[in-house]
Amino acid sequence: MSLLKVNDMKIHFPIRGGFFRTVVDHIKAVDGISFELEPGETYGLVGESGCGKTTTGRGIIGLNTITGGEVLFEGTDLAKQSRSERRKHVKDIQMIFQDPYSSLNSRKNVLNIIAEPLRNFERMSPGEELKRVQALVDRVGLNPESIYKYPHQFSGGQRQRIGIARALMLNPKLIIADEPVSALDVSVQAQVLNFMQEIQKEFNLTYLFISHDLGVIKHLCDRIGIMYKGRFVEEGTAADVYNNPQHLYTKRLIAAIPEMNPEKRFEKMHLRQAINEEYRTDYDSYFDKDGRMFDLKSVSETHSVAVQ
Repeated sequence: MSLLKVNDMKIHFPIRGGFFRTVVDHIKAVDGISFELEPGETYGLVGESGCGKTTTGRGIIGLNTITGGEVLFEGTDLAKQSRSERRKHVKDIQMIFQDPYSSLNSRKNVLNIIAEPLRNFERMSPGEELKRVQALVDRVGLNPESIYKYPHQFSGGQRQRIGIARALMLNPKLIIADEPVSALDVSVQAQVLNFMQEIQKEFNLTYLFISHDLGVIKHLCDRIGIMYKGRFVEEGTAADVYNNPQHLYTKRLIAAIPEMNPEKRFEKMHLRQAINEEYRTDYDSYFDKDGRMFDLKSVSETHSVAVQ
């Protein structure tokens, strides 16, 4: 059985207007997406800013209200549960946020930041709590004595490790990582990503990895969903998406990846020109007259594309 199964999930935000602030329209941030995560898998959600990928992650964990569809976690539909009922599953689903500067409470030291999830679900003596926090801080590569310091006393990479430690405190089954390295220096990004892969094996974690960086996604993910305007335009294994992209939007994303090899830059430039020409001539085969994506259709057992 899949650990997480999302069926036709929708998250619409009302637009209010007029004197009585009545609902006049909706922003369809997520407009009917479906995907599954197997235990131990890393699934990547990719797309430009505003495509709905972060809204999807926040909807799964309960920070955004789901307005339609199902979110089945170990067979239980989280979309139909109240906030109090969802509490039973909060321990098993945790989130690593994008900005390590704003996601940590600047008024609390590391001990209280990491121990907070534990205090919400378990009761233990201060001594036992201290030992667990110190062991986890040591595991994420920080000095156990640093638990009495505050977030501003750490670098960006160290702050993100603190955020990872907080997410691991309750031994979750699923971690939603929302752009976890985008706010970090390039030299630090690789360290954090490699560390996340290490702890995935050690703690038997499943990742929903959200990013706009196709290079990072290719490095980490087993399967990938490409999002555009709240819908999927393509889904498949990393090899399917990178080696055989079918949708025009996916092709444009891949063509936009910077080419570090000087000998291949000219080739990449011609690729971009060919894709732009395809965009001008074949637009109608990828989007309907209203600019909406078509539904996904299978092109192989592991690969689906939104085409006419």
